[in-house]
Amino acid sequence: MALSIYGGLMAFGTYFAMYAYRKPFAAAAFADVSAAPHVFGLVLDYKVVLVMAQVLGYALSKFIGIKVVSELPARFRVVAILILIALAELALVGFAVVPAPWNIVMLFLNGLPLGMIWGLIFGFLEGRRTTEVLGSILCASFIVSSGVVKSVGKELLLSGQANDFTMPMMTGALFAPLLLFCLLGLATLPPPNAGDIAARMRRAPMDSKARRALFARYAPGLVAMVILFVLLTALRDFRDNFSAEIWADAGLGDKAALFTLSELPIGFIVLLAMALLALFRNNRWAIVANIVMIGFGLLLTGLSSLAFALHWLDPVSWMILLGGGLYLAYTPYNGALFDRLVAATGQVGTAGFLIYISDSWGYLGTVVLLAVKNFSGLSLPWTDFLVGTSIASAGFGLLLLLFAGHFFLRKMGE
Repeated sequence: MALSIYGGLMAFGTYFAMYAYRKPFAAAAFADVSAAPHVFGLVLDYKVVLVMAQVLGYALSKFIGIKVVSELPARFRVVAILILIALAELALVGFAVVPAPWNIVMLFLNGLPLGMIWGLIFGFLEGRRTTEVLGSILCASFIVSSGVVKSVGKELLLSGQANDFTMPMMTGALFAPLLLFCLLGLATLPPPNAGDIAARMRRAPMDSKARRALFARYAPGLVAMVILFVLLTALRDFRDNFSAEIWADAGLGDKAALFTLSELPIGFIVLLAMALLALFRNNRWAIVANIVMIGFGLLLTGLSSLAFALHWLDPVSWMILLGGGLYLAYTPYNGALFDRLVAATGQVGTAGFLIYISDSWGYLGTVVLLAVKNFSGLSLPWTDFLVGTSIASAGFGLLLLLFAGHFFLRKMGE
């Protein structure tokens, strides 16, 4: 257990630090940008275009990661993580130097290397009997870290130490020591032992032939799960990237601590739920437990938004419950579900391949949702748009989950 806690904390710290290079810009309003981007005669919201540019880079990185993460030998992971994050920080320096709106391309270049970090870190953790425990600690990082780094960025802005453009670069630099310390600790984590391999199969790089064979065997269920993940990723990212605007809608825009305080209870709940998945030794039952967790998250997502729309919840309670539902449904995709699926197949491989299939399409979903919000002619406030899309996505997502769950259970019984 001590090894699990150690490995989980090192993975948590590494990914936590990565978020300091990705999310702080979302805490800025960029209200003083005088030159708004124009596309085909449309005047676009500068921050929306920034988010779309970064997510496009991140999505492209996920597609690249399908090959890179699944094929990269373990001995190169640490160096790869360092190089990728250094490139992301260099892009943030460019964002501070290049004048707006031309610096939009720098956010694309910032997202491009960061999309592969999750898979490289999870590669240290997968294929172990304690992968759920390790993965739950790692998953808590992206729930908590987004709020923390935005709080840090907001404080830099409110204190006058940075402006909207230098703040992301400065926030990244502040987290560099944590990154280096935790990455060094992660590198010392021993590989899975014989007991791990017997329970979860041996993990090894996958070539294109092995990837095609695994996907083809489970294609119907995987396609349904990927479509569901597209919805979850788009909603999670919308809530995350525009939390500053949502809090402003609620009259709480000057409360920097809300970025962190609203995420802490979510992180604790998801951490506990993910850790409980380790109690299932049978891989088939573990897959069922993951599907139940996703379904509960979808119900919480839809019902909390419905309650908020009916004025039964205040904005803070709604944001916490909505975030809890989204992350309960979203988090199993980032390790536990696919790690168990690979173990149940009896094939040597890596969960990183399936994770990146979902992630790559998921982040494209974020771009589509932003495009709908800004180009469809809808004039809904940020809050109303999030309420409507979360209710609709929860309902459709439950149908997709029922189909996928039935498929996987039938397939496992063959």
